[in-house]
Amino acid sequence: MTQFFDALETRSPAEREAALMAELPRHIAHAQRHTAAFGQILAGVDATTITSREALARLPVTRKSELLELQKASRAAGGDAFGGFSSLVRGPGMSRIFASPGPIYEPEGATANYWRTARAMYAAGFRAGDLVHNAFSYHMTPGAFILEAGALAVGCTVFPAGTGQTEQQLQAIVDLKPDAYTGTPSFLRILLEKASEMGVNLGSLKKASVGGEACPPSLTAWFREQGVEVFQTYATADLGLVAYETPAREGLVLEENVIVEIVRPGTGDPVPEGEVGELVVTSLNPAYPLIRFGTGDLSAVLPGPCPTGRTSPRIKGWMGRADQTTKVRGMFVHPSQVAEVLKRFPDLLKARLVVSGEMANDQMSLRVESQQSSDGLREQIEAATRDVTKLRCTVEFVAPGELPNDGKVIEDARSYR
Repeated sequence: MTQFFDALETRSPAEREAALMAELPRHIAHAQRHTAAFGQILAGVDATTITSREALARLPVTRKSELLELQKASRAAGGDAFGGFSSLVRGPGMSRIFASPGPIYEPEGATANYWRTARAMYAAGFRAGDLVHNAFSYHMTPGAFILEAGALAVGCTVFPAGTGQTEQQLQAIVDLKPDAYTGTPSFLRILLEKASEMGVNLGSLKKASVGGEACPPSLTAWFREQGVEVFQTYATADLGLVAYETPAREGLVLEENVIVEIVRPGTGDPVPEGEVGELVVTSLNPAYPLIRFGTGDLSAVLPGPCPTGRTSPRIKGWMGRADQTTKVRGMFVHPSQVAEVLKRFPDLLKARLVVSGEMANDQMSLRVESQQSSDGLREQIEAATRDVTKLRCTVEFVAPGELPNDGKVIEDARSYR
């Protein structure tokens, strides 16, 4: 039995990149023609010229907050609930509509494995004939259906357990003896601890695909002690599957039909490989063709291929949120403002705004990596920061590479005691 879902997982990186870049201009042209939103966002863009990552990086980033506002504006005007981002129309081609907090509405196309999660399930050991206990919520949000679609595509049977009712779920597991679990890692832990407390045997559960929240290595190790091998799935309601964990346990492998960039928070500028930044994803999904969609999540690209033989690039996984907007002296300061200051001084390499002091006595210091420093340059940067943020700020020069590689552009170091 093969350990790979299909041959795409082991093709050469050059072959994969060529295929993605060949599809990219067609995908952009489709989005321009068939979605009102990208018809406006990409107005004047010649899709035939977007054939490289460099060309893609020149297109605007659409962040989740912007998608929400565009959807709200469209609904207020009596228009499309999706804000013009979907190419689908209600009927046989659209099987479901979901609502995520906001609310943001997402369409589901009526195609098998629409969310592309089968690859993640297969990597987690799910196989045809397995019974899957699906403990994601079957209510408004798409999480349960995202994982269910992948399990069905692999050939599994699904028990739609949903959330809550712990004792009833334990009884179902005892009676049905499922092979696998999908849901949040926290609820799986609740089930296993409750089973131990009640003396219930859940020995049939051997594997799990979890998502929706962080699952640190310590928790993965705890699950292994309970006899369950747990694998993380990184998927969103907007994009479907983005990346997934493999038995190598070394980062998350990118899905085959997405183009991922890591950009400096507050900008659309890609960072060097290995540097932490915001995940920006272009999903090659004609039904919901999101282009340079800013997830708001931090991650970084790992060097080299997965030891399992999968050749798609890997990311470290979820490393926090990119939106570090902070209120200072009654005014919001955004990562994009720090980026604007950097743009005014091309010789500066990197910057981190540190907010310190006690409540009602905020102090701002901009720490900048630079090959050179002088009182004159410091005064210019301080003036530029004041111009952009409307707040006073001191500047501290540090050596190149001294700032932490954690994706933070704004650090709130204030005391709230």
